[in-house]
Amino acid sequence: MDRVEKKRILLVEDDPALILGLKDGLAYEGFEVLHTADGETALAMVRSERPDLVVLDIMLPRKSGLDVCQALRAEGDTVPIIMLSARGTEIDRVLGLKIGADDYVTKPFSMAELVARMEAIWRRNRFLDQATERQARLQFGEVEVDFEAHAAWKSGRPLTLTPREFLILAYFAKNLGRVISRTEFLQEVWEYEGETLTRTVDTHMANLRKKIEPNPEKPNHLITVHRLGYKFKH
Repeated sequence: MDRVEKKRILLVEDDPALILGLKDGLAYEGFEVLHTADGETALAMVRSERPDLVVLDIMLPRKSGLDVCQALRAEGDTVPIIMLSARGTEIDRVLGLKIGADDYVTKPFSMAELVARMEAIWRRNRFLDQATERQARLQFGEVEVDFEAHAAWKSGRPLTLTPREFLILAYFAKNLGRVISRTEFLQEVWEYEGETLTRTVDTHMANLRKKIEPNPEKPNHLITVHRLGYKFKH
């Protein structure tokens, strides 16, 4: 793996056996590993330690992983988050992604899978950085997005977007006027293969419409193209 600097990973997990395996495995892969077993401390550590990525279990004492993720995103913190859970139903995956997690891994999982997901997130972030070099800002309707500053406004007021929503808009900006399929979004923005999570794309589009469209039920900008995918209009 190509890492110029050792990246810091905050592991938030309360299962002793899993903690030991993850700490050893991540350290072996060349990461600096910070750890806490509860949600309240995790919030404080993200604020003070500024990790490069958070591996966050859902079921935690004091504050759940979902609550931690939601609190960080409400503060505007864009630290990458991978959710961990023994529960593997689609509703759990969608809920974690809906509140701003970057990815979701179901227990049990291999260290190779976890590291691959981490690297995929950092590649996506590099894509967003590269996109800002081509188009630093996007303006449409009452909305303005500054990709470089990771900031957005609607009618002059700050607009809270998740990291994934910035990536979606950046990909639209890169492909103005073109219909983008759900599968393409999964491959290019999520870096997933196949069509197993196309509902995840629809969920994110619905959430994004609620934030940016004057009338989410009749969108002006995020247009559904029947049976093909989505198209962005200024």
